[in-house]
Amino acid sequence: MTVSVPGSGSIISVLVVEDEEITAEANRIYVERVPGFAVAGVVRSGGEALRFLRGRPVDLILLDLYLPDMHGLEVCRAVRAGGLMCDVIAVTSARDLAMVRSAVSLGISQYLLKPFTYATLAEKLTRYARFKEEAGLAVGQGDVDRVLGALRGPSELPKGMASDTLGTVAAQLREHPRGVGAQAVADAIGVSRVTARRYLEYLVELGVAARVPQYGGVGRPELLYRIPMES
Repeated sequence: MTVSVPGSGSIISVLVVEDEEITAEANRIYVERVPGFAVAGVVRSGGEALRFLRGRPVDLILLDLYLPDMHGLEVCRAVRAGGLMCDVIAVTSARDLAMVRSAVSLGISQYLLKPFTYATLAEKLTRYARFKEEAGLAVGQGDVDRVLGALRGPSELPKGMASDTLGTVAAQLREHPRGVGAQAVADAIGVSRVTARRYLEYLVELGVAARVPQYGGVGRPELLYRIPMES
């Protein structure tokens, strides 16, 4: 839980879940170096994490996904099923987009790829602290968007890409469930075909969109983009 500290706001408590001893200690030191954060405990397995949380709730779990007794996503499911109101930053070397989507569906707030530096973790924790501070002040849609933006941050997008344009491109996909080409998107939102294609390809990379070749005329098939159908 968050512990109030007179004259200095509140301290965000963190549970470090990491099975490798050296990495666990490094993560503990990193977290303790970030102002406003304190490590409530360090555990080496999913079972230990769940036992710890039943006796001592925390604000945030720094969770390695590959644990000796269970997968980190299983830990998240157990945490949610137990009604524990703590946030999670997933830590892993996995770059599998399907796993990223699963993590997001379980409410994991951020995803940190190994190996990472202190600066990278500090940036994630600072965003999370801003999110915690501003979440209680949200009263309208603009406030909600601003609060979520505190977690994502501008550096989450590749250089030269804008979140507003990305949202507009995604909206075009929703309007064309059977698929839409880059040129049609470009015409609809007033950008070049190259720009539209770059955003569409980024959505494919995230797993939000899928490429669909459309055959019909002479020559190469047209490449369409659409939101994947639910299985």
